[in-house]
Amino acid sequence: MYTRPLARLIEQLQRLPGIGPKSAQRLALHILKRPHEEVQILAQSLIDAKQQVGFCQVCFHLSAEPVCEICANPNRDNSTICVVSESRDVIALEKTREYRGKYHVVGGVISPMDGIGPEQLNIQPLVRRVSQQKIDEVIIAISPSVEGETTTLYIGRLLKPFTRVTRIAFGLPMGGDLEYADEVTLARALEGRRELD
Repeated sequence: MYTRPLARLIEQLQRLPGIGPKSAQRLALHILKRPHEEVQILAQSLIDAKQQVGFCQVCFHLSAEPVCEICANPNRDNSTICVVSESRDVIALEKTREYRGKYHVVGGVISPMDGIGPEQLNIQPLVRRVSQQKIDEVIIAISPSVEGETTTLYIGRLLKPFTRVTRIAFGLPMGGDLEYADEVTLARALEGRRELD
């Protein structure tokens, strides 16, 4: 139905999360209508982001520098660490403007069905960080799914000997993602956090 280069573009766009066949077609046709220079800028931006963005050596948040802006910021509270599953969760929590501490991105959740165990996640660097620094509180802000609960309890047990461990309150729906929650819900969830049992 489409000429081969257009079909390949649509096929690649469909691989993006949340993009179905119709959206991919609409995006591809939109890209073809844009000026050549604009499309080159888009393509170069994709290449630059892939080549230059890595992970912060401290918290594993996405960063173009060895240490991300949050970890490098001297105005952040060094005594509190908020543990999240992915970088998109850091971005969602930052939008609330309620949290002023540091973060730690574990890089997913424990999911034996998918072959993801604790050793595939950034959990040991978190344990080292908490055991070697003066941390007053670790807030676990992992989405409340079955895998999220498993990960939360596992991390909580590892960190309890070193500091106070809390979790965000359940203002979020079970199985929901932090990324899609509004700022007010996230702010209330942070305020209503409680101690892990």
